[in-house]
Amino acid sequence: MLRIKVLLVTLTTVLISCGGSGVEEFTPPANPSAPEEPTEKIVYHERAKALFDLINQYYQVKNGPTRGLYNENYPKQAGDLSASFLWPYDGLVSGAANLYALGYDFDYKGMVDRFELYWRTSGDVNIGGYGSQTNGVSGSGTRFYDDNSIVGIDLVHAYKLTGDQTYLERAKRIVSFLKSGEDNIHGGGLWWNESQKNQAGVGDSNKPACANGYATLFLLEYYHVCASEEKTDVLAFAKRLYNWLYANLRDPEDNNYWNDKQVNGTINKTKWTYNTGVMISNGVRLYRITGDEKYLDHAKASAEGAYNYFVRPANGMALAYPANDPWFTIKLINAFVDILPYYKTAQNYIDTFINFTDHAYEKARNQTGFFYEDWTGGSPKRIESLLMQAAALDGLSLIALYKGEVAGQ
Repeated sequence: MLRIKVLLVTLTTVLISCGGSGVEEFTPPANPSAPEEPTEKIVYHERAKALFDLINQYYQVKNGPTRGLYNENYPKQAGDLSASFLWPYDGLVSGAANLYALGYDFDYKGMVDRFELYWRTSGDVNIGGYGSQTNGVSGSGTRFYDDNSIVGIDLVHAYKLTGDQTYLERAKRIVSFLKSGEDNIHGGGLWWNESQKNQAGVGDSNKPACANGYATLFLLEYYHVCASEEKTDVLAFAKRLYNWLYANLRDPEDNNYWNDKQVNGTINKTKWTYNTGVMISNGVRLYRITGDEKYLDHAKASAEGAYNYFVRPANGMALAYPANDPWFTIKLINAFVDILPYYKTAQNYIDTFINFTDHAYEKARNQTGFFYEDWTGGSPKRIESLLMQAAALDGLSLIALYKGEVAGQ
């Protein structure tokens, strides 16, 4: 994930609500109140679809070589390319997949197919992969292992939703690209991207939780749909990455995950919701596949640790998730949904998120209907970003699926 993430890591101490002194002093209550019943019933799929329509109206490129793709910002900012980076586009497709699963009829397959406009075969290795940007004809920019894994997850999802074998074939290519990023430095694991492997003194040259965690999640998702002759190798690869992450980047004090291991072996101990979230999801999937209870135990410990670390009072709210990067938070909530059948306390964590989302809908949007980054409503910063709107779409549609809603009802 390109420039946005680099900036966020640089500004960690300013942006993340969980940082700074006193993090360990506050422990959210074990049983927060359930979402308050509104006077009018909230239909989350309708809110999600209305936001999706706004995104298409204001962000979608209507003319030129990138027609059908989306702008990075609305309104466009100085320096914006002719289409968004891959990361926010993928975030939008993830939310669109939820809408499609809810029963909405739109050109979902067309959105998935446009991933191919980011594909390129040139690179440091003679293996294809998705670039971080596009000119509307082919991919360019850096090829990140986390970006490719998240696209792979969406391709597997598209295959499950549509039955189109093309998406399964495209997902298979990503396995080869991920393998090209694995080496034995620091005992294994993937680098963040193919262009910055093992470069001493370069902060972005690291083995991060995001690349390894989302590669593991993709591989475990792909495992269920791949050909039988692939399964042993795919599962072994996923286990290697999971084990490396657990051994190298887990904080044993609270079972959250640190951001990365640098070339010199030092650990960047920044914690983000999505890094812990993906390891919860991975633990649940490995338990389902192998039956090994240790993976479920890992996931439960991280679920409790994440809620206690990241959720706290903020801007008048009794309990709130971090005020930065809602896309990260949605991945943690997905993990809570994953673990709920085995860990009933996750119901409380999800209820807190639903309250948080309801608050954001009322207090953290502009007149057009676009969401701030800060869902407490404290500041309208980054409201221009497609990624912020994609995160809100993903969150609203996730709640709709969680509640069993169906389009038209």
